[in-house]
Amino acid sequence: MTARNYGQYCGVVSALELVGERWALLIVRDLLVGPRRYGDLKKGLPRIPTNILSTRLKELQQAGVVRRVPLAHGLVYDLTEYGRGLEDVVLALGRWGFQAMGEQGEDEIVTPDSMTMAFRTAFTPDVARSQPATVYEVHIGDIVLTLSVDELGLTVARGSTTPGIATGGANLVFAASPRIHEIISGELSPESAIAGGTVRILDGDAALLEQFALAFHLEPAPGAVRAIAV
Repeated sequence: MTARNYGQYCGVVSALELVGERWALLIVRDLLVGPRRYGDLKKGLPRIPTNILSTRLKELQQAGVVRRVPLAHGLVYDLTEYGRGLEDVVLALGRWGFQAMGEQGEDEIVTPDSMTMAFRTAFTPDVARSQPATVYEVHIGDIVLTLSVDELGLTVARGSTTPGIATGGANLVFAASPRIHEIISGELSPESAIAGGTVRILDGDAALLEQFALAFHLEPAPGAVRAIAV
């Protein structure tokens, strides 16, 4: 691949030469959610020029980070085992960057894959293991994600569960604005979020939002910027 050469013998330098080009880590971020067709990647990264997307995918394949998987009707891009080793790195970057995101700009979007990784970033397994197994269905604009939390960890699926709690669906269904970041950061209590309209309970016990806030929490680091957005 045509990577920058920093002229240093260092693991950090090697990583930058493999995935340090613009857009590369965002492609990896989306592929950490699951295999994607070329069109899916383009839809999830609408500002990336098509020639740059093609170039980055070729570079990541040459580096052994991404592979193409043939299907009956076309192909998908997927991370190799080597590429999946970037998951902890991407989650750590998300936790670090969460503290300095600022307010969402008018021209900034959220996508199902970016929200999936945001919830995976904020998930606190030690806390979740002390809670009963719970399924949350979260609506953010047109995005619907189902978050299943149990002793094994977190599973995020796109779309709705079976309708209604009584028929085995989610324990709590709620719609949230982008200010859900304030619940995750602890700046906004679940009760205030509901009272102020940041969260609307669509189905289930509103008290479970408190449990959600404990299971998905990112404590701001000392001295970090407090203006946070998802």
